[in-house]
Amino acid sequence: MKFFVILSFMLMFTFTAISKTREEIPEKYKWNLKDLYPSVEVFKKNREEFSKKIESLKSFQGKLGNSPEELKKCLDTYFNLHKELDRLITYVSLRADEDLGNSENQKLKNETYNVARKFAEASSFIEPEIISLGEKKINEYLENKDLKLYKLYLTRILKEKKHILSKNEEALLAKTSMISDAPYQTYSIFSYTDMPFPIVELNGEKVKLNQAAYTKWRSNPDIKIRNIVFPKFFGTYKSFENTFGTLLYSQVKKDWFYANARKYNSSLEAALTPNEVPVKVYHNLIKEINANLPLLHRYLKLRKKMLGLKELTYADLYTPLVKSVDAKYTYEQAQKIIEDALKPLGNEYETYLHRAFKERWIDVYPNEGKRGGAYSSGNAYDVHPYILLNYNEDYESLSTLAHELGHSMHSMFSNTYQPYVYSDYTIFVAEVASTFNENMLNHYLLIHTKDRDMKLFLLGHLLEGIRQTIFRQAMFAEFELEIHKRVEKGEALTGADLSKIYLNIVRKYYGHDKGICKVDDLYGIEWAYIPHFYYNFYVYQYATSLIASTHLAQKVIHGDKKDVEEYLGFIKSGCSDTPINILRKAGADLETEIPFETTMKVFSDTMDQIEKLLNEKN
Repeated sequence: MKFFVILSFMLMFTFTAISKTREEIPEKYKWNLKDLYPSVEVFKKNREEFSKKIESLKSFQGKLGNSPEELKKCLDTYFNLHKELDRLITYVSLRADEDLGNSENQKLKNETYNVARKFAEASSFIEPEIISLGEKKINEYLENKDLKLYKLYLTRILKEKKHILSKNEEALLAKTSMISDAPYQTYSIFSYTDMPFPIVELNGEKVKLNQAAYTKWRSNPDIKIRNIVFPKFFGTYKSFENTFGTLLYSQVKKDWFYANARKYNSSLEAALTPNEVPVKVYHNLIKEINANLPLLHRYLKLRKKMLGLKELTYADLYTPLVKSVDAKYTYEQAQKIIEDALKPLGNEYETYLHRAFKERWIDVYPNEGKRGGAYSSGNAYDVHPYILLNYNEDYESLSTLAHELGHSMHSMFSNTYQPYVYSDYTIFVAEVASTFNENMLNHYLLIHTKDRDMKLFLLGHLLEGIRQTIFRQAMFAEFELEIHKRVEKGEALTGADLSKIYLNIVRKYYGHDKGICKVDDLYGIEWAYIPHFYYNFYVYQYATSLIASTHLAQKVIHGDKKDVEEYLGFIKSGCSDTPINILRKAGADLETEIPFETTMKVFSDTMDQIEKLLNEKN
């Protein structure tokens, strides 16, 4: 359900240590939650009324087969309640994130999630009962024009029927959930709590080299520091190779157990089918990225040249290509830049952007206790999206604002043009609109800056985005597919086996055997550092999203009104079709090579521009 998905993203962020209290932040920089409910008292009254309405669902249980009218009444009631609940959840979640130390807001949130669980329990009979009616009866029902709205919803449920087991088998599978999370839970606790990370001295500072410290120090321009950080950090993981190997092997076996039990041909098919993504898309990603590895190798050679290195190693991949520029953007300047960058999308898009700024959809600045990071929450269907920022007046803040506005505009257009039941776009396309905005922003800034260092910074930022989000995530996807295929064939995998498989793939991607980037044996253990391998074929979507958004941005930048309309059609679509069809209609068919060719041309052209700037300096 949508409210649980939103929560999962919100929990990724941590406290931000800032001196200003929330009261010290001017009102115009704080989101206006009164658009949801005028006061906490009104919210509580609505929640109490909602809680009573939940009972109405019980009157439909066991009766959905009585008539199409009865089914329609049930679905109308269910989705109207679901829409109400989304609004309730949005309100308490946003209030709680204003100050994580505010116990009253946390209590309000916890109480509301208890109501959400009550709703989930009360409505849990609906899908199983629809499935039990069978395809023939549902098709007969769909001849009733009053059920037209729910045709796609019902069809999607019935598609899953062949993967639904008998009542006793489903009950048994449900009981296995008590132990099925053990590999990931153990991995998380050990990695982030119990793992004994080394203390190292970096720039005269004693540093515990855990995940956060590694992320901070791996990009240090001093090669001596990087040559301490990388071996020490990954050496710690190597010490526990057997443990991590057992955990990931258990996770992959779990994926195959559930896929096999539900009569899927593979773990990949089981992971992609519920999201209506053909396995061809996954295989096509790996094929096309492998075909374009020579371009990655060209970039690595350019990186080596720009860093002035005799030899490029795995420890040099995160060092900035150029020094950070001291570009500052006030929040007001950021608004103007983003509005100008997105002008090609037309009046309606511009109007919603303007409303977001003027009607206070955005909580802009950090304050004591506020959740760190940034996110967009677009689940309040009858209201508008909200954005949480921790704006810091630098380029990253500007880019983050554009990114989150992409999510919010996607939500706003989908909510405006789709009925509630089809308004919630899928995770497969969730990052397309956001990274589209980043593409448009980068293009705008490059056109409007004359400063050479700023141009190099922006171009370098674009190259690294493609390397890390497309090539690196595709590399992860290839590793994930390989280890699942081996387990499905009955092969046992140890930590050493996983490291060998991973090392071979990394060396292929980074051109180790061609002398392009040296990847030491130690870095075969990097798989143990990546939590996403426990998410069951998740990471590939980062790559496909950026490929699709880059292609769509190029169409808008260099195309005509039709290309703009196709993009707007995409963000209006919600989940009214399969995600692949929605993107295909917009002009980004991820089952073909065309979006990949566009993206790789951008990658190549960006390197051409950097080389030209470097030659001009010389």
